[in-house]
Amino acid sequence: MIYREEAIQFACCGESLLGILALPEGNPETGVIVVVGGPQYRIGSHRQFLLLSRTLAAAGFACLRFDQRGMGDSSGAVRDFEQIGDDIGAAVSALLARAPGVRRVVLWGLCDAASAILLYCHATRDSRVTGLVLLNPWVRSEISLARAQIKHYYGQRLFSAEFWFKLVTGKFDWGQSANGLLARIKLLMAAAASLSEGDTPDSFRDVMPQALRDFPGEVLLILSEQDTTAQEFLDCAERDAAWSGILHRSSILRCDIPGADHTFSSAAWRARVEQATLAWLKGP
Repeated sequence: MIYREEAIQFACCGESLLGILALPEGNPETGVIVVVGGPQYRIGSHRQFLLLSRTLAAAGFACLRFDQRGMGDSSGAVRDFEQIGDDIGAAVSALLARAPGVRRVVLWGLCDAASAILLYCHATRDSRVTGLVLLNPWVRSEISLARAQIKHYYGQRLFSAEFWFKLVTGKFDWGQSANGLLARIKLLMAAAASLSEGDTPDSFRDVMPQALRDFPGEVLLILSEQDTTAQEFLDCAERDAAWSGILHRSSILRCDIPGADHTFSSAAWRARVEQATLAWLKGP
């Protein structure tokens, strides 16, 4: 399908945001907004957001990728992912203003952008948003990182040819490995003691499961097999009572990308993400 790309500017809390809108011919009913996370802008790592946007537009979906305040070509001060709710809302309004036929808005985000999307949905209950695509959601804390490293990194080393080669040849550093493992175990023990004394977890990690539980629309969850952030997320969903049963809801479709790293750095992994997103958007 033929589509066109155009640069647009729209306002957010007195600042000017710049976005690139990929708009197919006709009157698309579904629009996707790519929310950018981390210290990057609308093109994305390995040009992923640009390529995704063009693929979606060629398939008949409107797609807007934009720079939040303080990033890329948008004005204002840089903000943490917990503080970009106004940017997301402004982008939704901008998309609907330029593609008035859109009846279904989907928010798409990787890493802390996925977390920002959930925070936005929880805070606004924006009825214009009917679907979410969340990739490797960010739930990072020292505790979650230590758990993931103990469970995945140290466990997987036992099946690593490199580990056994170093062990057999006497090149394995027992001291360094043991110290690293011990440090992570101590961190988990200290965290458990702290929580037993009444400390509360960080707020954004409290909000995310509630936001996902309350969201009335459909959700596509895409996870990279070889990503610590994705592993932390799954460990959190398995351990924490607040996440109980959420990922097994019929409204949430999970797609694991074998071998993929956090940013889907290979063309094959990016293609898998595009295919999964398109298949989910088109429905059964």
